[in-house]
Amino acid sequence: MTRTSIEIDSFKHENPIPAATRIGPLIESSIIPPFNDGVREVPDTLEEQIDNLFLHMGNMLDVAGATWDDMAKITFFVVDAAASRVALNGPWEKRFPDPASRPSRHNLQIPAGGKVQISCVFTAYVTG
Repeated sequence: MTRTSIEIDSFKHENPIPAATRIGPLIESSIIPPFNDGVREVPDTLEEQIDNLFLHMGNMLDVAGATWDDMAKITFFVVDAAASRVALNGPWEKRFPDPASRPSRHNLQIPAGGKVQISCVFTAYVTG
């Protein structure tokens, strides 16, 4: 199978790595920062940062020919586990409304460092 680099307009890595990679039906993201669309600025609020993560993930899925239905797991790297868990639930349920068909989710607490309160990586598997 051919490996394909996935690039998106809403953010680009400074290092020579793609936003995500697809090999056959498997899609793996690189680290996804909560940058505002098209710039390397981080918004002040956790909610805005979460919105940005979902924007970038959606863009990667689109470019890779996938949908939210193909999402298998998202790991979030969070500064405040309790606050992030609560703040993620609304956007999570919006994209994954069926409790019988949701991807796995894991919040991994990390030390604070600057304005970034949350980032993530995901795995998707395209079935259609």
